[in-house]
Amino acid sequence: MNFSRILIPIGVIVFVAAAWHEYKWPGVAVATGAVVMWILLHFTRMVTVLSRAANRPVGHVDSAVMLNVKLKKGVNLMHVIAMTKSLGVRLSEENAQPEIFKWTDPGDSFVVCTFKAGKLQGWEMTRPLQEEAEESVASL
Repeated sequence: MNFSRILIPIGVIVFVAAAWHEYKWPGVAVATGAVVMWILLHFTRMVTVLSRAANRPVGHVDSAVMLNVKLKKGVNLMHVIAMTKSLGVRLSEENAQPEIFKWTDPGDSFVVCTFKAGKLQGWEMTRPLQEEAEESVASL
């Protein structure tokens, strides 16, 4: 269960109530202003990430190897979109859990990420087969 959906609104209510208790209406005004600022900061970050992603091809990443190294379990989809600067190609059905997205680099290596409830559960990187064959020939 995602407790942040419950705890954040309760925290906001407690914050505004404490401001009322200490400073009455001026406290409520300041507390409400702080909450609105916090919401606007998150909204601005989301718009910035999505506008950067809108200027790139869907499912493209500069280096699948670097993306594979930077990924950490539990990060949200917005964080991964910010790292790749691109929306992923959806491999799962619309509104299905888990969500599966794919990012491919110019060398045809790709990373497939699995998200459940918006959080990264796992990922797998795949390199093209011809690259492995060229490496084995080069080592001879």
